[in-house]
Amino acid sequence: MRRSTGLRADGHPSERRPVTKRLCAGLIALLALSIVCGVALGPVSIPFGDVLRLLKEAAVGGVIAPEEAGPYRIVWDIRLPRVLLAAVVGAGLAVVGVAIQAMVRNALADPYVLGISSGASVGATAVATLGLFASLGIYALSTAAFLSALAAMTLVYLAARRGGLTPLRLVLTGTAMAYGFSAVSTLLIFQSPRGEAAQAAIFWLLGSLGGVTWGSLPVAAVTVVAGTVYLQTRAKQLNALSMGDETATTLGVDVAGLRKVLFVVTAAMTGVLVAVSGAVGFVGLMLPHLVRLVVGADHRRVLAVAPLAGACFLIWVDVAARLLAAPEELPLGVITAALGVPCFVFLMRGRGYVFGGK
Repeated sequence: MRRSTGLRADGHPSERRPVTKRLCAGLIALLALSIVCGVALGPVSIPFGDVLRLLKEAAVGGVIAPEEAGPYRIVWDIRLPRVLLAAVVGAGLAVVGVAIQAMVRNALADPYVLGISSGASVGATAVATLGLFASLGIYALSTAAFLSALAAMTLVYLAARRGGLTPLRLVLTGTAMAYGFSAVSTLLIFQSPRGEAAQAAIFWLLGSLGGVTWGSLPVAAVTVVAGTVYLQTRAKQLNALSMGDETATTLGVDVAGLRKVLFVVTAAMTGVLVAVSGAVGFVGLMLPHLVRLVVGADHRRVLAVAPLAGACFLIWVDVAARLLAAPEELPLGVITAALGVPCFVFLMRGRGYVFGGK
């Protein structure tokens, strides 16, 4: 069966693809399997049957034998919220990557191109090195990261909006701001008198789910679900926007208004995700391209498949981060870079691949 070669002038794919529903069903099954495996695998392995039984007892309020108190705590209190948050972060980063690449019409764009990640890193680094928000305890880092992400989002918006919020202005302003924020983070780490604090800050900057609790999950999950639903309702406008501002305007799209809303939605999602997981690179850059290779350029299909693919991907990345250097953990960014760089180079070497699909 022939594949789609792009989008028609009305923002729809030139040919329909039959794979989306079956692909989504397969990814949902893979996601369920990945969650069970993610809970079972780790420095302390727990048999899959025990994982399923403990999860069932926890869900129905059953009784746990005293000798199973340790495995139950590992399954329910430590690994399950971590695995679920990995799924949420992976799904969110993939969706934001799709939206930002369409918004700025740049194949190299990812959730961090707007400078939000680097801005969040300033707050997180300040907590680790200077002890800010110490009264908030375990929520100090995520709170500071989110507040500084909001501040960065405001600065980028105010700097880029003069003359119109165009793709080029957004990319250039976000990139320039990211360099500035990174310099501030580096200065804080360099000036830190505590080596352990500096090491913790660097580890967070590369992405980590080590400090996840059930309290980390609700806000991130609600934000990702709401943002994904909103972006799916704008899939046709994203199709038009990806073909250029003039074409989108001709098709009746309020380009300036849509781009402002997309900026706020993607920046808010990025800020929340960075606050709970650090800066996990390559997911938002790589997954959208891989999904487009399979389902084509239509954002209705891309936005249906990308969150499921991103969720499965980051669960297994987190499993690898826990196992490869056990009992220590590797930063998530190390694993995603090791996988993302060769994968992306392979994609770019393909002569038939262009932004928007094959």
